[in-house]
Amino acid sequence: QVQLVESGGGLVQAGGSLTLSCATSGLIFGKNDMGWYRQGPGNQRDLVAVFTDGGNTNYAASVKGRFTISRDNAKNTVSLQMSSMKPEDTDVYYCNAKGHSYYNPTVHREYWGQGTQVTVSS
Repeated sequence: QVQLVESGGGLVQAGGSLTLSCATSGLIFGKNDMGWYRQGPGNQRDLVAVFTDGGNTNYAASVKGRFTISRDNAKNTVSLQMSSMKPEDTDVYYCNAKGHSYYNPTVHREYWGQGTQVTVSS
C-alpha cells in the first residue's frame, strides 16, 4: 500500500518560516513527480510546487521566491520550505505523487497524503 505522510504543519506568524515534510513508502520514488498542493475551505486544491522525476521544479506565482521544494530520492521524502509567510498561505497542505508504485509498476497514477494544516497569523 502506498503511503504519503505529511508532517511539520502548524501555526506561524506572518513573516515567519515553516518546513513541511512528506515521508513516502511503496513508491518507485525516482519515477514520480512529487508535489505540494494546498486547499482552503470551499476552494479547489491548487498546486504550490512540484519537483519532477527529471529534476525540474515549478512553483505557483504566489509562492515563487518564498517557498522551496526539495526531494531526497535516497530517503523517499519531499519537503517544502516556506519563508516570508503570509496570512493568505493559510490552508491545508497536501503531498502529491504522480507516477509508479512497486505494487503496480506499469500503471501511472496519482497518490495523496492526508494533509497538514498550516495557519499564518497576522
